[in-house]
Amino acid sequence: MKSLRFWLVVSFVALTAAAFAQSTATPAVQSNAQSDAQKSFDKIKSLAGGWDGVAKLDPPMEGASNAPVHVSMRITSRGNSLVHEMQAAGTPEDPTKYDHPVTMFYLENDRLVLTHYCDAGNRPRMAAKTSTDGKTVEFEFLDVAGDLGYGHMQHSVFTVVDENHHTEDWTFLMPGDKLMHAHMDLTRTK
Repeated sequence: MKSLRFWLVVSFVALTAAAFAQSTATPAVQSNAQSDAQKSFDKIKSLAGGWDGVAKLDPPMEGASNAPVHVSMRITSRGNSLVHEMQAAGTPEDPTKYDHPVTMFYLENDRLVLTHYCDAGNRPRMAAKTSTDGKTVEFEFLDVAGDLGYGHMQHSVFTVVDENHHTEDWTFLMPGDKLMHAHMDLTRTK
């Protein structure tokens, strides 16, 4: 009986070690083919760094249309997430007084998802659609949590022009189902 227990323990330890080794293997070892979601995530992660540009709003808003904007993106969580932070250029980094929305990009099963932590007090989630050109990542609305009194982000598109230039298009659904579109033309700063 002791011999049987010994071999069961040894077998369990060996299987656990094998499972751990497989789970920590790099994706290239596990599979040579990247999913469309992984390709889109890699494209978004290539934007890590600082970006400056201008935000154009449609319909225009007094004091906010053609406003200078700064975007920073950084890879975090061992490469499993990308943090996207946006603010009006030249404003202090004080998110208690100034708009400073944060968006997190991550792979969820076999899809690329973003969660936008909005200054409007809600958290919409969107899922990426595969692009045929390999330069555009478009996100479609999934759901939203939080206060909807001011509206919420509904759609976004990231287009990589080259390693130092990209555009972002964000669509906000305002109360009364009115859409506001923001287009940002951004140039890498660092």
